[in-house]
Amino acid sequence: MVLPSLDFGIDDYLRKRLMPVEGVIPQLPGIEMYGNSIPAGRVGGDMFEYINFQQRYNIDARIARAVRLAKEYLDPLPPGASPRNEVDTHVQWMESRPDYTPADGISYRKAKSSEQLQIAENLHELYTTAGVLLVDAQGHDLIAAKIASTVHDTFHAFMLSELDQKGKTSTDLFEKINLRLAQSVTARNALGRTDNTKREIATMLYGEIQPEGIFRFVNFGHPPPLVFSAEFGRFMDIDEESMVQFLALGLEIPEDHPDRNKYFSMKVRKRQMDYSDVAQITLMGHGDILFLYTDGVYDGSDQASRITIQGIINEHKHEPAKEICNAVLDYAVRQDDYWREVGEPDRIDDKTVFLIRRT
Repeated sequence: MVLPSLDFGIDDYLRKRLMPVEGVIPQLPGIEMYGNSIPAGRVGGDMFEYINFQQRYNIDARIARAVRLAKEYLDPLPPGASPRNEVDTHVQWMESRPDYTPADGISYRKAKSSEQLQIAENLHELYTTAGVLLVDAQGHDLIAAKIASTVHDTFHAFMLSELDQKGKTSTDLFEKINLRLAQSVTARNALGRTDNTKREIATMLYGEIQPEGIFRFVNFGHPPPLVFSAEFGRFMDIDEESMVQFLALGLEIPEDHPDRNKYFSMKVRKRQMDYSDVAQITLMGHGDILFLYTDGVYDGSDQASRITIQGIINEHKHEPAKEICNAVLDYAVRQDDYWREVGEPDRIDDKTVFLIRRT
C-alpha cells in the first residue's frame, strides 16, 4: 500500500492540531469567549481548546439512550433469554449467589434505572455549558508539543467515558489524566533509568462556564485566573486560599489511589480529588472578564506586568473579546523584543490568552 505524501512536517501537524478554529467557539446566552496562542518557535507546548458540547457530541441521542436504558433496566429478563445489557448480566450473577432473593434483583434494577435518569438530567445541562481546556507543557519545542498533544488526547478519550457513565465531567477524569502523566516505576526500571528528575511536565486548567457567569474549574499547576471588573477598570482581588491548586500533572499521586506504589510522586496527597476541590469564580457584572493565560504572557507574580495587562484590558474593554485578546498578545510579543535586546532570549516562551466575558 502506498501512503499519500504529506506536504508538511510533524511540527506543522502538531501546531495545527493544537490550535482550535473560531467556528467551534460555543455560543452561550450572555457569554462571549475567545482565545489565541502564539508559539515561541515553529511549534510550542501551549494548547487551548473550546469544549463545545453541543457541536462535539450528539446530546439528544445520548439523552434518548439514557431514557431508553432507564426503562429497559426495569424490565426483568424473560426466562431463557440472553442478557440485553449490563444490568441483565449482573442480575444473572446475583441470582447465582446463595443469598439471592427476587427483591434484590428488583432493587438493583431500580437503582440502575435511576442512575440513567440522572445521567439524562446531567446531559441536559450541557446545552447551556461550555468548557475550556488550557495546557502548558514544559519547553517550547517538538517534545513539548507532543506532551500537550498527549494531554489533549487523554482528556477527550476520558471525556467520552465520563459522558457515558455520568453525563458530565467529574473529578475522576482529572485524576486519570494526572496518572497518565505520572512517571511509572515499572517503565523506569525496565528501561534501566536511575534519574527520577526528568519528567514530562505540563500544567493544566480545565473549566466550565454557564450563562449565569459561573465558572467552575480545576487547576494543576497553572497560573490562577484573574477577574477584570468592567465597572472598576481593574483586576479584582480573589481569595486564592479558596482556589485549590494541585501540582503540575503527574507530580502528585494521592495516597489512597490503588496504583500509588506503581508511580513516583514528588509530594504526598492524602486523598483523591472530590467536588470540594473544584474552584468557582462568578462574573458578577456585565462586561466583567475572566482572564486565562500561560506564563509566556504573565507568570502570575510580576506586579508590573499585571498592571500593564490590566491597563490594556481596560483600554479595550468595550471591544469584542477577540480584539482584547489580541491586544494583550501584542504586548506579550513586544516583551519578547525586550528580552532579545537585553540578551535574555531564553525567557521567551509560548503565549496563550483566553477570555470569557459576561455581556
